[in-house]
Amino acid sequence: MERMPWVERNFCFEIPPEWMVNVLERLEGTVPRLLDLCSGLDEAICVHRLENQWSINQHIGHLGDLEQLHESRVEDFLSRKPVLRAADMSNKQTEDSDHQSKTQLELIRNFKMERHRLVDRLKSLDDTTSMFSSLHPRLNKPMKPVDMAFFVAEHDDHHLASIRLMINQYKHHGQI
Repeated sequence: MERMPWVERNFCFEIPPEWMVNVLERLEGTVPRLLDLCSGLDEAICVHRLENQWSINQHIGHLGDLEQLHESRVEDFLSRKPVLRAADMSNKQTEDSDHQSKTQLELIRNFKMERHRLVDRLKSLDDTTSMFSSLHPRLNKPMKPVDMAFFVAEHDDHHLASIRLMINQYKHHGQI
C-alpha cells in the first residue's frame, strides 16, 4: 500500500476547542498503542533499517524528540505569537541521536514522560489561550491549541502506521 509522505499531507483545522479532551485522549493513547505494537519484538528487529528507512527504534525516538517542539509551540500560544516556531524538517535531532543504542522500552519510557508533560500543559490552558490562533509555518494555516494537538496525534499515527508496516514486512519475510 502506497503512503503519502508526512510532509505532503494537508490539513483543514476546524476542530472546536471543546473537543480538546477527545484529542488529548488520542495523545495519551499513543504510549499504550506503542507498547502493544512493539510487545515481544526482538531488539535486533527494532534496530534494523528496511531499505535505508528509519528503524522502529528511530521512529519511537523521533516521537520523543518532537515533544520539545510541541511544548515550545504551547509556549508560543501562551505568548500570543502570531507564528508558531518551525520544525526542523531535516530531522537532525533524530538523525544525530543514538536511538539505535537504546532499547525500545527505554525510548518508550522517555516518550511517555515527555508526552505526560505535554498533555498536562495542554490541559492547563485557559479559555482565552484555547481560542488563540497562530500560523503554522509549514502548512501556512492558522491553528488553535486543539488543532496543534490534533496535528500531533496525526503525526503519532503516521509513525505508528510506519512501525506496523515494518512489522508486517518482517512477518511476511518470516523474520518475526
